[in-house]
Amino acid sequence: MNYLNIALVWTAYCALHSFLISIRFTNWVKPILNNGYAYYRLFYVIISIILILPVFHYTDKLASEVIITYDSPWSVIRYILMYGALLMFAKAFFFDYDFLSFFGIRQILNFKKTSSASGDNIIKKSGLLGLVRHPMYLAVIVYLWSQTFRVSDIVANSVLTIYVFIGTILEEKKLVAEFGDSYVQYQKEVPMLIPFTKFK
Repeated sequence: MNYLNIALVWTAYCALHSFLISIRFTNWVKPILNNGYAYYRLFYVIISIILILPVFHYTDKLASEVIITYDSPWSVIRYILMYGALLMFAKAFFFDYDFLSFFGIRQILNFKKTSSASGDNIIKKSGLLGLVRHPMYLAVIVYLWSQTFRVSDIVANSVLTIYVFIGTILEEKKLVAEFGDSYVQYQKEVPMLIPFTKFK
């Protein structure tokens, strides 16, 4: 029963997290907030962090005993994957993406300068973005599964992995709508999540 509760709590968080940034909801809230919409992304990030804390606490409270241990050489492989994922996330976050836009700072700085808060409509294909279209999501998945010790971890990580895949597909639709044919061409050139594959 605890595992079902963990799955339900994480699913509820993921559903809310996705809904608050969905095109339908943001299009509804944009005219209501008017110029204040420039602050919405920052609000979204803050509320996402606040809401995930009790989810982590609840999961930890119901956590099961350790069933997976990592002895050598698996412990070495685990640390390589874990730190590699962290480095990949940091590289993508700070160098391949505009981290100020991620936090909503760019939108706040630019809202009086332009009617669009989305920034430059240029598709970056350098760095990790030349290997996969969503390196941060790939890093999250690798990190999650290198932190699996208990059945409760498997349950939570499974929900989050499914959410990442669904979120990636939904984001792809947004990007096609924003960039048009240029992003469709990018989809043909670079895999979505798995480097050096034809998984587009």
